Amino acid sequence: MKLLHIIATTRGEQSRTLSISKEFLKTLNKKHPEVKVDELNLATTELPPVLATTVDAKYMMMAGQTLDDATMASYKKVTAMAEHFISYDLFLITAPMWNFSIPYMLKHYIDVIMQAGVLFSFTAHGPEGFAKYEKMVCITSRGSDYSPGGPMHALDHQEPYLRAIFGLAGIEEVHFVHAQPMDMAPGLTQMALEKAMEEARQMVDKLDLKNMPSVGTK
Repeated sequence: MKLLHIIATTRGEQSRTLSISKEFLKTLNKKHPEVKVDELNLATTELPPVLATTVDAKYMMMAGQTLDDATMASYKKVTAMAEHFISYDLFLITAPMWNFSIPYMLKHYIDVIMQAGVLFSFTAHGPEGFAKYEKMVCITSRGSDYSPGGPMHALDHQEPYLRAIFGLAGIEEVHFVHAQPMDMAPGLTQMALEKAMEEARQMVDKLDLKNMPSVGTK
């Protein structure tokens, strides 16, 4: 079983969000040492640009047309990342909230990998995702409190977007651990951080990995 840890923070080891993810990974390694963890740090990874040739290739492929050499080269760069993504069983996303949503490098990555024919397809009954058995954990940190029922909840475009876009790929089991509020007061920050770390440790059991098939056995 393989897990891909997608890191979308520019703060490196100073990242509070990453410190929470490390607690999840420590617990995962202790309880499930058989899970192989790979890391994709989007702050240090050069992602392929989504150029006009890439978009043209996407529509040409969907229409069953033949691609020329330049268009095919552009298309292969994005599909390679999409195929890399879907080769994993589990996903951990480390992403602080930026401007009520996700960091730009994570949006770029999503725009690259969300390729019809690789992560999903369009059918007569609507889109069908190919990652139906995969599971995802998203660990975030937010300056304010965006909990349901609170005054800031309507501005949370992070969790709904991640649920929707990876739902398109077929991932129905998406869990969230939110550290919030992180920028209101030092005392609240430490309490929120400790609470999120405990939730992250408990999340390992919620995934029920013992009954989960791996990509290679599906």
